[in-house]
Amino acid sequence: MQRQQSIIEESLKAVMEDEEFLPDLKAQTRDQAYKSLVALLSTPNHIHKSFLRVALENGTIVRIPAFRVQHSDTVGPYKGGIRFHHSVNDEEVANLAKLMTLKNALHELPFGGGKGGVVINPKEYTVKELNLICKKYVQYFNDILGPDKDIPAPDVGTGEREMDWMMGEFKNIHPGEPYRNSFTGKSVVNGGSLGRREATGKGVYFTFRYMMHNFVKENKKWLGDTENIFAHAALDHVEKKSKIAVQGFGNLGSVAALEAYQCNYLQNKVVAVSDANVMLYNEDGLDIPALVKFTEDHDGELPKNEEELVECESKAEIKNRDDLLEMDVDVLILAALEDQIHEDNMENIKAKIIVEGANGPITEKADSYLADKGILIIPDILANAGGVIVSYYEWVQGREAQFLTEEEVFKRLYDKMKVTMDTILPQFFGDPFPLRQNCYIHSVMKLSTIMYRQGKLY
Repeated sequence: MQRQQSIIEESLKAVMEDEEFLPDLKAQTRDQAYKSLVALLSTPNHIHKSFLRVALENGTIVRIPAFRVQHSDTVGPYKGGIRFHHSVNDEEVANLAKLMTLKNALHELPFGGGKGGVVINPKEYTVKELNLICKKYVQYFNDILGPDKDIPAPDVGTGEREMDWMMGEFKNIHPGEPYRNSFTGKSVVNGGSLGRREATGKGVYFTFRYMMHNFVKENKKWLGDTENIFAHAALDHVEKKSKIAVQGFGNLGSVAALEAYQCNYLQNKVVAVSDANVMLYNEDGLDIPALVKFTEDHDGELPKNEEELVECESKAEIKNRDDLLEMDVDVLILAALEDQIHEDNMENIKAKIIVEGANGPITEKADSYLADKGILIIPDILANAGGVIVSYYEWVQGREAQFLTEEEVFKRLYDKMKVTMDTILPQFFGDPFPLRQNCYIHSVMKLSTIMYRQGKLY
């Protein structure tokens, strides 16, 4: 995630070089403000670490590392998911918390950035043990959590079940106090929002659809007259029947794939999908609804052999999961984990458009290499904000005890992301910076202005 830090500093320089930005800051004072902003945006406010003491069902006592990083509360209470994964560490969680601060600022949400993690593979624990781990997490970090302090949500390895358990424990610890909006991403019956599970995947596909169907089509002449390499990459695909590959077929990837399959605005065919076990390929397009139904009945896993493909009633070739990234497709949706495209495989990427559903799926060197090649990357900070946007709607609904229909939730989600896209895209296609850089510039400009107004630069 070093790339993230580099872009923050580059974006701050670009912002501070504009003399119309915070014009009261002059000469040395302006330089001091820049250094202060770099320090404030680069480091978290708090890093909380603990070892959860958990009694397993076999009688063994284990101590499991757990984290909660609170990056910034400049705009509002900390907000960010809790991931259960064996590779979680404090540096990863801190970088993800920083990304949440920038993402919330980009999309004009009244939240700061936070993130949590527990170092486990959830598949290695029983339901009872996972329930206890969730309760212990809330107990150990109880003092820093709350509806107006820090509001966790699901992430990799967690879902509505875990959020229900955590909110229940928070309620037990704080009898008589507001608790419903202490966690988001809960089940609907427990105060969650309709559409929350699908929100991230829908938002990921919507950013691609809106850019290609709405913005590019409506601005063909202007984009064609520019020398912007990314504008020409978009124009090359706007009328094309795009071959799409989706890495990751969990909540995010499966929903994004289904949105692409069902899209009436663009000519798509999803030719490849993968999960942790396998990649499925069909050059004529996969039956995504059938695959989604299969995963729902098989612990979230795609068909792994010919017998399971017959059961799924789906035609596909079974291939190595790692081959998906280098396939000859037009669009690649990254919906798995971090650092999937890196120095060792970046030269083999054939897709001309990449959509980051996961957080940080492209390393710094690979990001620079692909951008220099004119590959259009819709970055995580823009594309995968659907989850936190609908989490915001859930948080508001919990405060007001008035709940939106699923149709209302998705309409508000699209309207919110449309406003962001309409703010960012004209700037992006009008200058040589990659889209990620443009998003960061917008975020740090907002955060810098608020910090200055709050007197945090003195």
